[in-house]
Amino acid sequence: MSKPTLLILAGGLASRYGGIKQMDTIGPSGEAILDYSVYDAIEAGFGKVVFVLNKAIAKEFIERYSKRFNNKIELDFVIQQIEDIPQGFQILEQRQKPWGTGHAVRAARNAINEPFVVINADDFYGKTAYQAISHFLKDSTNYGMYAYKLGNTLSEHGTVSRGVCAINGNKLTNVTENTGIKRVSPEVIISEQHSALNDKTLVSMNFWAFQPDVFPVIETLFEEFMEKNNQHLTAEFYIPSVVQHVIEHNLRPVEVLSGDSPWFGMTYKSDREETKLAVSKLISNKIYPEKLWK
Repeated sequence: MSKPTLLILAGGLASRYGGIKQMDTIGPSGEAILDYSVYDAIEAGFGKVVFVLNKAIAKEFIERYSKRFNNKIELDFVIQQIEDIPQGFQILEQRQKPWGTGHAVRAARNAINEPFVVINADDFYGKTAYQAISHFLKDSTNYGMYAYKLGNTLSEHGTVSRGVCAINGNKLTNVTENTGIKRVSPEVIISEQHSALNDKTLVSMNFWAFQPDVFPVIETLFEEFMEKNNQHLTAEFYIPSVVQHVIEHNLRPVEVLSGDSPWFGMTYKSDREETKLAVSKLISNKIYPEKLWK
């Protein structure tokens, strides 16, 4: 059985963060969050990493990471381009951003032929999450996700958006994007869509497991998306919409894994110091070495 691939979405332009956060260093030896993701994936038995980049950072990114992991895992780099769309569509010249996370996954369609896991470059998901999802892919041909407890994914520096999960048994039945999420009391969290969430509400942090047969599904849905939005300047095609289609049409079960794996990320520039402190604590607890790549 082939080893799974880790697909890292590293093409975001991070308007709220104010910089190229996917390469921002938070480890003591110049590591970014994605370095820890690759390290955890190697330990969990992944065989390849594919980075999806945007043109603006591709040269700098590839120079930094093409030899960084000391040949410990196979690497590939793909560029998410606005112009990479199905034949027959015209887009506006003024369009500046690519077409969202679903389009980013589609960009890797020629680089992946095995089960794979999709993550964000700037989210720290934790060692146990990679181990759980790797074990899942060895035993199942279903799709899956690792869900996090909402209370562990908030920022003290502003509101966040999260995909709130509805679950039946261990199967995902719905993911609803919630925006403007914030804590209003020790027990109550609200969003623009819900008046009452709580710390234990399970949410998607974009940690998805797929089989390669998801790519034809993505292609069909992206064509439908483009029929409606090809002349739109900002419309985006998201991974959860693909997952929702899979669920509603019974194409495959989507299983939900969860646990106490830590999550942290850098939505805002002010999250960086807390992220550095969290990594420092993990190093002090011997979860990671001081220098990942020797």
